[in-house]
Amino acid sequence: MSKHKFKIRWGLNKKSLLTIIIFTLLVVAMMSVGGSLFFDKAIEELYNERGYVVANIILEQIDHDKIAGYAKTWKEDNYYREMSDYLKTIQECSEAAYIYIGVPHEDKTITYIYDSGSYMGFVDPISAPFDEIWRSYSEGVRPESYLVRKSQYGYLTSSCLPIKDSAGETVALLFVDTDMKIILSTLRRYVFNMMTMAVILLGIFSILHWYFTNKGLIKPLRLIEKNVMNFALNNAQNDNTLVDIRSNDELEELAASINKMENDIAFYINDIRLITAEKERIGAELDVARRIQADMLPGLFPPYPDRKEFDIYASMTPAKEVGGDFYDFFFVDEDHIAMVIADVSGKGVPAALFMVIAKTLIKYRTITGGTLSPAEILADVNNRLCERNEEGFFVTVWLGIVQISTGKGVAANAGHEHPVIKRGDGEYRYSIYKHSPAVAAMENIAFKEHEFGLAPGDRLFVYTDGVLEATNSDTVLFGDERLLAALNAHPDYDTENLLKNVKTEIDLFVGAAPQFDDITMLEFRYYGDRSSSES
Repeated sequence: MSKHKFKIRWGLNKKSLLTIIIFTLLVVAMMSVGGSLFFDKAIEELYNERGYVVANIILEQIDHDKIAGYAKTWKEDNYYREMSDYLKTIQECSEAAYIYIGVPHEDKTITYIYDSGSYMGFVDPISAPFDEIWRSYSEGVRPESYLVRKSQYGYLTSSCLPIKDSAGETVALLFVDTDMKIILSTLRRYVFNMMTMAVILLGIFSILHWYFTNKGLIKPLRLIEKNVMNFALNNAQNDNTLVDIRSNDELEELAASINKMENDIAFYINDIRLITAEKERIGAELDVARRIQADMLPGLFPPYPDRKEFDIYASMTPAKEVGGDFYDFFFVDEDHIAMVIADVSGKGVPAALFMVIAKTLIKYRTITGGTLSPAEILADVNNRLCERNEEGFFVTVWLGIVQISTGKGVAANAGHEHPVIKRGDGEYRYSIYKHSPAVAAMENIAFKEHEFGLAPGDRLFVYTDGVLEATNSDTVLFGDERLLAALNAHPDYDTENLLKNVKTEIDLFVGAAPQFDDITMLEFRYYGDRSSSES
């Protein structure tokens, strides 16, 4: 029994309505949160400043020198009782939670001169930020921040002012505390009122928005949808129903464009058949071009079976029908072999044509130039390639020339990847040195050379960036570490099997992801002069 998956289809009407509801709720929530945060600070500042107004009134009415005397004697008198009654009256009238006068100490305690809930001389820990209070007392200044805290006396914010005697010395601090419950209650009322108004206004807006959206947008879109489906089901026959849309806006223009498009599609169906046939013809020609390009590269291995001093193998896998990478190797004379690996910027036929020119110039200049200097060879080829290079192509090149009798080599690296060398029974390692710019990047480049030496048993591996930049479906690059691991997995393989193993590792890593760049590799294994050992 077959199982069918049923998927709920949401029409434009439902989606539009749901979007408006969600948008409305989000706006209400954001307005409430944002407004409460802003209003919270505003109310806190308002009540704190109101506390300072009360504190300043008190400072104007009380005798500061008397307060200084109480801070020394800690004894009540008639004035103290009058002041107590006055402060209690102020506390009741101002709705302050507490009003008290005290002397702070460095041990973070305060001794009360006056407190409605205790007696003169009562010592209590300071629950407010001590640094602000001590600074106010020691410097005789008003605190810079709000003294908000939670303690055994409740959730309070304090307005604090220094009391100075007639000599200007700070003798105590006056505190007017406001209960934060008042602030929070005011804030809750504000949030409730704001949410109520926001819901009403946004509700009206949502209904109107949905009505006009449904009439002016959704219905015309559904008509367009129906027309397009009929066009597809009726073998590209246009019924011209879209001409009924008269919205006088972008939807009318869209309907007219779709109507025209459907007529054009019907007209172009025959052309598509012709284009398909032409594409097949071009594909066949590109396949021929691919074979011609492959025939231009050395493909017979071993290439020099009578030369026992070395072994060489190379491969090139183009990303498209034709590629921009190339490799080459050839004798300069009986004792010197040149090796080239290069990567032309760009892909496809234009890069392949530029590759043919570059390969031909490098080989011709190396064989006929009368010099064994890769730097001089590339300098001459560079200037020739810059002539009429209107497309702005350039090519990264590694060119090395090895003296077969001694293993001494010299190479020039024009913006190419670092070669890899294996010494004897050791591991493959990168040979890193400073590069020169790419060939054809600009005229009159002075290329640099790098000397190296190969001992019997050493191996030289060069490659293009398509190896390192092979990418899997997670957009992770193959990278230089994986390349070394692939080379060192079977270091004793012959040159052909070693390159095939590296290609296999790349394919396993990439998986089903498409190949975006040409993958080209070349390995040279140096044995040295075997004539004495064989004799």
